[in-house]
Amino acid sequence: MLYNYKDKIHLCMFIVLLLQLLSRSAAQSCAKSCGEKLNTCSCHATCESLKDCCADYKQFCLDIEPHSGSLLGGADFKILNVAFEQNITLTCRFNSEILTEGYVDESGVGHCISPLLYESGWIPFEVSTDGVNYDRSGRWLSVHHSKLSPFYTIVMVNATQWQYYGTPNVSGDLKMIWIPSLIKAEKVNIELWGYNETGEAYSANWEAEWKYLYTVERDVLNRGTFSFTPQIAEKPYSLWDIGSIRVSPSTKPDGAQNVNALWTGVHAIAWHLEEAFRKDSAGWALEKCINWDKEEKAMANFLTEITDCPCTLAQARADTGRFHTDYGCDIEAGSFCVYHPGAVHCVRAIQGSPEYGAGQQCCYDSTGAQVLTGDSIGGSTPDRGHDWGDPPYKKPPRVPGFSHWKYDVVSFYYCCLWSDNCEYYFTHRPSSDCRTYRPPRAAAVLGDPHFMTFDGVTFTFNGKGEYNLLHSLDYELSVQGRTEPMKFENGTVAMATRLSSVAMREKDSDIIEVRLRDQADELQVLMNQQVLSFSEQKWIDLKGVFVFSSKPTNVTVMFPSGTGVEVRAGGGVMTLTVLLPHGLQNHTQGLLGTMNDDPEDDFTSSNGIIIPLNSSAQDIFTYCAGWAITNETSLFTYDSTYLLNEYYLAPKHDPSFIPNFSVTEDPEDPLLEPTLNLCAGEGASFCKYDALSMRSLEQGNATLLAYRSHTATRKALEPVQSCGWLTPPNHGQKEGTLYLEGATVTFSCNGGYRLYGSQERTCQADGTWTGEDTHCVADNTLAIVLGSVGAVLALVVMVIAVVVYTKKQKKEAKKQQNDKVTYQQHGSHL
Repeated sequence: MLYNYKDKIHLCMFIVLLLQLLSRSAAQSCAKSCGEKLNTCSCHATCESLKDCCADYKQFCLDIEPHSGSLLGGADFKILNVAFEQNITLTCRFNSEILTEGYVDESGVGHCISPLLYESGWIPFEVSTDGVNYDRSGRWLSVHHSKLSPFYTIVMVNATQWQYYGTPNVSGDLKMIWIPSLIKAEKVNIELWGYNETGEAYSANWEAEWKYLYTVERDVLNRGTFSFTPQIAEKPYSLWDIGSIRVSPSTKPDGAQNVNALWTGVHAIAWHLEEAFRKDSAGWALEKCINWDKEEKAMANFLTEITDCPCTLAQARADTGRFHTDYGCDIEAGSFCVYHPGAVHCVRAIQGSPEYGAGQQCCYDSTGAQVLTGDSIGGSTPDRGHDWGDPPYKKPPRVPGFSHWKYDVVSFYYCCLWSDNCEYYFTHRPSSDCRTYRPPRAAAVLGDPHFMTFDGVTFTFNGKGEYNLLHSLDYELSVQGRTEPMKFENGTVAMATRLSSVAMREKDSDIIEVRLRDQADELQVLMNQQVLSFSEQKWIDLKGVFVFSSKPTNVTVMFPSGTGVEVRAGGGVMTLTVLLPHGLQNHTQGLLGTMNDDPEDDFTSSNGIIIPLNSSAQDIFTYCAGWAITNETSLFTYDSTYLLNEYYLAPKHDPSFIPNFSVTEDPEDPLLEPTLNLCAGEGASFCKYDALSMRSLEQGNATLLAYRSHTATRKALEPVQSCGWLTPPNHGQKEGTLYLEGATVTFSCNGGYRLYGSQERTCQADGTWTGEDTHCVADNTLAIVLGSVGAVLALVVMVIAVVVYTKKQKKEAKKQQNDKVTYQQHGSHL
């Protein structure tokens, strides 16, 4: 009886515990918990691959489509995987403060409308079904208007006509087109909005203003096209010269904020300017240009803090940590350089300047030389407002796109395009040359895998694990690499490894990880362990880092320090290139070496011990193993059973994996001869190792190509000496616009003038020009100068003659005096 009683007590306790457990499990919801790992389930982004998501994960941690749109707002995006009741009020909240009205369509699908945002990058948003509790969350990608796909914009047909309207011989109807399905309305209104920045420059009250001006046309059928004959706007609207056309549902009030809409790109709205512009556009523009000149003189000088340009096109395209293609002049897109005639490619500095957030632009001609404003209207120009904006964005002059238009673009229209007064513009926006530019240093990991340090040491390390490739304590920069065993075509494991993932962070930036996908030669990018999609945008602004991926095989990561990390997939392996600016000299450690121009200390261990460069392969292997990371310092994502078992729960360096330290060149091996034929020249040893160890000529060729690509990058980044721009003489010309070592510039004078100084000057290795400054002097001026010189010389001769004569007279008088004294003295002795 007692036994049964105890059994019942135990049974009751078990039932209570089970009910508590079930209750706790039932309470585990992702409402307001997205990104967290709960006790019994997960709301973290890795839960789907780990198969431990809470039951309501998809209901509260939202997927959306599309996931990106213009920072001007108006995009209608769907909330996926959630069925809403149609009678609810859906409200969307962005950045925890900006509210927009959502709605539920007839299929029960929820929709949000993106708001106006003065920033680019990932914006958190929340959704409420009662207007009180915002328990569902997701993220929206706000995009600079020039980087947005034309599919999601209003396209101005013949944009030049729009922006020159009212200048001589430019008139007629203006036309625009759009995708009708992107606006959920039968009829639309066509509105004009203007942009301005108000308040004192560089003060707390400097604010951005995006304002509804007026409606061009109402109740237009939403057929995706609209044409109109522009009319002169009434004041004060006609004073606005920067703006954008918006198309929005006609059911919404004029100028309603944050409604479903499409926008044109920001442009110079010449077509609505005042009557004075149409009567005399050049005179009107000159007056505006002079006013801008006065304003610029009163503003802070940002030119002293912007970075210098790379000296050559090759340097500009290779320095991917600090410079990126300017889409307005892209050699890959046909060099359609409207604002920079004579240039074939331009780049922009990725980061804004330290204090003012200013931008730098560098343009190059077909020879690879810089195009400077001192030589051509097509020269590159620095920017008070960085075209891509500058974190933390939101306030002038850091608002993406718009600040640039306000201070750098419309003023170019005033001074150069609508009138011929570029000297005003180039006084404030002169090209920067490259005299202080210092190219970055490059290191690489390629093949299976081979290392090339910043100071040029090469070695092979086939360990399995996770390692510190680069660490800088002073810059709080870390780049880590994961290696995994390679496999033969039949699936068996080879005694060699490959780089399979790279994770990185600078200071408190988002953590970026780039890893090989299961699909051949494709890369996957993760931000803070969440997969990033590049299906809609190729460039993504993140916290403390930018990521660019033009195709699935290429990823470039850019940090504020100027560090660039390039990852490429090809031949079944990952190739890594790390670019470091000069500022990190003597501030690096890890498998990529100590960047200090001294190869002898590149094999410095984590505890400071240096091993010789001629150490054995086994000793180098042991040295490299010492750079294994720990779980506490790891930046990697472990979102599969394989990764958990092989890396997170296992030693960070696998001591049981012993690779082949060398390969045998067996004359009987049928693969040897084609391998030797393939693997010749620089990189041959790495090529042979990979081809023979992996039994694959394709693998060897991929390694050889990666090696040569790295060698070409290092060559492109070799320092180039610049002597700086030379001004042509007044009343003369110069021939030659290259100002680098070995370049020669010649000078000549106009008719009626003679050349004084050096007719030819050559840039020397020390950064100075040979010869003297050149001047052109008029012939009549020369006669006057020579006559004056002759007169001066005659006067000098006369003065000298008088002085000599006077001295001679004094000398003779003194001699006579001396003779007289001598005679008198002699007479006294008589």
